[in-house]
Amino acid sequence: MKIKVLLVCLGVLAFNSFSGAQTRKPSVASLPFVVKTQQQIDDIQKDLAKQSGNKAQDIVPQAGLQTRVAIFHDEKRVDDMVELHDGSDDYYYVLDGTAILMLGGTLDDPKEISPGEWRSKTATGGQKITIKTGDLIFVPRGTPHQRTVTGKGFSMILVKIFAEPQPAK
Repeated sequence: MKIKVLLVCLGVLAFNSFSGAQTRKPSVASLPFVVKTQQQIDDIQKDLAKQSGNKAQDIVPQAGLQTRVAIFHDEKRVDDMVELHDGSDDYYYVLDGTAILMLGGTLDDPKEISPGEWRSKTATGGQKITIKTGDLIFVPRGTPHQRTVTGKGFSMILVKIFAEPQPAK
């Protein structure tokens, strides 16, 4: 009798497990995809180069996402603060020109300008690397970095990966 009751209980339990199980489904895109042709990237780069000063244009808006994609054009960038991000990784793809990129070391007398965003006038122990057209650079979170541009201009694509979704501005 105990065995029959046990078998009935196991049967009911198994039936409930199978009948109540949800079928997994793939996720659905939260935003439309973005495609930028080489011509469109070239046009954005040229438009930024026509403007005075250092400029950037987002290609993919970052609000609500963990990603920012932007094109940067620097006419001249000298003596900028050294920066460090606690919660984001940076990828640079150089479109045009050359720059000196200081990577690594330790920030001297860092100031937190917003949560997880640090700046310093100088850093100790970093390496200076010349980056040029076609180079791809990965700057992991926690890495001090500073870009210097003294030539005829410099353009790059920045892909920033945030640890958390970004709020709307």
